[in-house]
Amino acid sequence: MSADNKKGLAKAHEIYSNRGKYAREQKNQGKKIFGYFCCYPPIELLTALDIIPVRILGDMEQPITLADNCLPPVMCIFCRSAFDIGMKGQYDYFDGFVGAHACDGAERTSIIWSNYIKTPCNFHLDIPHTTHDAAVEFFKEQLEYFQKELEKSIGREITPDKLRSAIAAHNHQRALVRQIYELRKLDPPLITGTEMLTVLIATMGMSVQEGNLLIEEVLQEIKQRENVQEKKSRLLIWGSLIDNAAFTELIESSGLNIVIEDTAIGTRPYWHDIRDTKDPLLGIAEHYLKEVLCPRTFRDSGKNYEQDSEQRFSYLKDFAKYWKVDGVFANIIRNCDIHGYEVPVIKDYLNGLGIPVLVIEQDYSTASLESLRTRFQAFAETIAS
Repeated sequence: MSADNKKGLAKAHEIYSNRGKYAREQKNQGKKIFGYFCCYPPIELLTALDIIPVRILGDMEQPITLADNCLPPVMCIFCRSAFDIGMKGQYDYFDGFVGAHACDGAERTSIIWSNYIKTPCNFHLDIPHTTHDAAVEFFKEQLEYFQKELEKSIGREITPDKLRSAIAAHNHQRALVRQIYELRKLDPPLITGTEMLTVLIATMGMSVQEGNLLIEEVLQEIKQRENVQEKKSRLLIWGSLIDNAAFTELIESSGLNIVIEDTAIGTRPYWHDIRDTKDPLLGIAEHYLKEVLCPRTFRDSGKNYEQDSEQRFSYLKDFAKYWKVDGVFANIIRNCDIHGYEVPVIKDYLNGLGIPVLVIEQDYSTASLESLRTRFQAFAETIAS
């Protein structure tokens, strides 16, 4: 049965499992498909031109065989995996590619991508790493250039009304995702972490309008549920992204309920709306620089270590309290420097709040997942006692 004949969670799982197939079906209907790397390219500009933005992911089930000819093996293994499957033609349906300096690995991958994969249109956004006024202004100018290049590529203009409409549609999606997170406050939550992952990845491969309809179906479905999980210790995931349901299934089958994720496929793209500004590009620039809370961005520090930690990570304290978290899993993909460098401070801060933290640096491979089961089981037993 095709995704078109399914609804809600079943449709989300079908699209999650066949992202390439679904995107090609959309392309065959005459739609433009642009791939984007990480959560920093402002997809509102793509939506304003009726382009479907597809989030570029790696593949934990495939060995890396081609990427190492172009990217060093000491680099982030997720970036290398995404580039590897791109080299193998699995993203050959892209009409365009949008990369960004989310981190050094993403920047290098974006530049190498445009040289080797030869997507018809290629864009790279040099995103500042601070939130100062000058950085916001610089990023806004980058977005003005990006808009002009997109318009030239597609042959249509983005009017202010179209851009505001696109922003409104994506803000609606953010609000819908936050509604699902509200339902995960229940104990046990009405939707598993694995189901949540499939819904978010599915929406990252379709137009925002279709994505909103899908999330509305999911909300209606899960609100009518009785409990689908048993009560277990409640887990917050922080760190590198998780983009394979086998990982979340392993965690949840080890005695834990995932209730919230502070990751790039989790709260980060959805937790704040883009505010309405006279110049829509200013609102977009401020949102992506200031409100997407990724450690790749340096923010103003406090007067001392304690104040700095509180200023940078108090939102995690709020998450832990609001979702009644029993423990935190700090997920680090091997060679993900921006998250790896944060681990000592994050762990110290959360431990100071009485919240246990499990840190695992994993190899971004389903073949190595089973070896982690005993660590999750031991952590679940520890925080349950």
